[in-house]
Amino acid sequence: MKHNRSPCIDICQFTGKNSWCIGCGRTRDECKKWKKMKPYAITRLRKDLEKRMTILNGEDNGYFIE
Repeated sequence: MKHNRSPCIDICQFTGKNSWCIGCGRTRDECKKWKKMKPYAITRLRKDLEKRMTILNGEDNGYFIE
């Protein structure tokens, strides 16, 4: 069985009203559950993470995190 690699990049800072990690976009709860998630749930979460990272990087609303 192929394992899905974690999107973690070892920058674990949770910020904002949603408490998303500025490194990967996941919440603490999503990080904890990652290894036990089903493949379809991971695929869905990865799509959400792309949107979250766009927001965190300010491409969506002018808000930049450095």
